[in-house]
Amino acid sequence: MADRVHQPQEDAEFEFILAKADVPVLAYFHGVWPKAVAACKEMEPLVREVADAYQGRLIVVRADIARCPGPVRRYGVTGAPSFVLIDRGEATAAGSGPMAGAALGEFLDAHL
Repeated sequence: MADRVHQPQEDAEFEFILAKADVPVLAYFHGVWPKAVAACKEMEPLVREVADAYQGRLIVVRADIARCPGPVRRYGVTGAPSFVLIDRGEATAAGSGPMAGAALGEFLDAHL
């Protein structure tokens, strides 16, 4: 992942990133169980592209569902990959499953 993609290792680190954010946060939740791995790997390049393209307008956080169970529960994440757009601690939009091509950019443009 690019340096612009934060990768919290626990709930407290995830919450710290949210607390310090002065722009919306795109939380990308991924998993390492067999059914999720392929779909999540497919999203990695797109997540890096989004972090670069929206630099200064958005913070991107890549969170492992197993390592950050608090945010998973808080934002109602039920699978991986999942995306939650968070502004001032509140979810403003969410999507689940792999997003092809420009779909993630369109999702962000519609909700930012």
